[in-house]
Amino acid sequence: MVHFVLVHGACHGAWCWYKVKPVLESAGHRVTALDLAASGINMEKIYELRTMSDYTRPLLELMASLPPGEKITLVGHSLGGINLALAMDNFPHKISAAVFLTAFMPDSANSPSYVLDQFVERTSGETWLDTQFSTDLDPVMKPMPITTMLFGPKFLVSKLYQLSPSQDLSLAMMLIRTGSLFREDLSKGKAFSKEGYGSVNRIYILCKKDLAITEDFQQWMIENNSVKEVMEIEDADHMAMLSTPSQLCCCLLDIANKYT
Repeated sequence: MVHFVLVHGACHGAWCWYKVKPVLESAGHRVTALDLAASGINMEKIYELRTMSDYTRPLLELMASLPPGEKITLVGHSLGGINLALAMDNFPHKISAAVFLTAFMPDSANSPSYVLDQFVERTSGETWLDTQFSTDLDPVMKPMPITTMLFGPKFLVSKLYQLSPSQDLSLAMMLIRTGSLFREDLSKGKAFSKEGYGSVNRIYILCKKDLAITEDFQQWMIENNSVKEVMEIEDADHMAMLSTPSQLCCCLLDIANKYT
């Protein structure tokens, strides 16, 4: 039996794994899909968080609570790749494999914000469509500025869910919450370590029809920071757990067999 821990992307929550969780469980595995801080049904507010570590706290607390000797398979989607990196750096001995599902995958040479900075630099402003950005600049109450974002309906339809069922798009429109990339915080951090982050088996699942984190950018991240294995899902949009859940589960079950 493998213990999968599923980590969602920005503005989303544990709810987005609802198709994947029962399939993995029916195959005999244990599955934890968690809400990061200020996500899903987590009661915190994004404006109360200052750092990526604050945002990642539910995952880090879960990792710390694992009994001695237990190893998990971490799966991170989209921005969740950065949350994975924090967990990998702090608890490498507790992770059998880290799976980056069309996710931001940092390296051990540059600042933690590097892949996000590259993504923003290579992405035109028009790409974000009706996504709402806001920057909190209160130096007295909140010395660390935070730029928040909320995906708009046009962005969801055109960039994230274009191949996903309409019911899942409707679900997202009801459940997404304001999030952040936490670039201001990450830009000030030290690079993830080779001894921690770099020591964990990394597998990248490339989604070829992703219009948000495009195939080209996914390939660039893989070339920038080598991985144990690359898997591809041909017809997956950004939300592979919703557009191609069967293919994703096949990938995850294969990983479970190989890396435990």
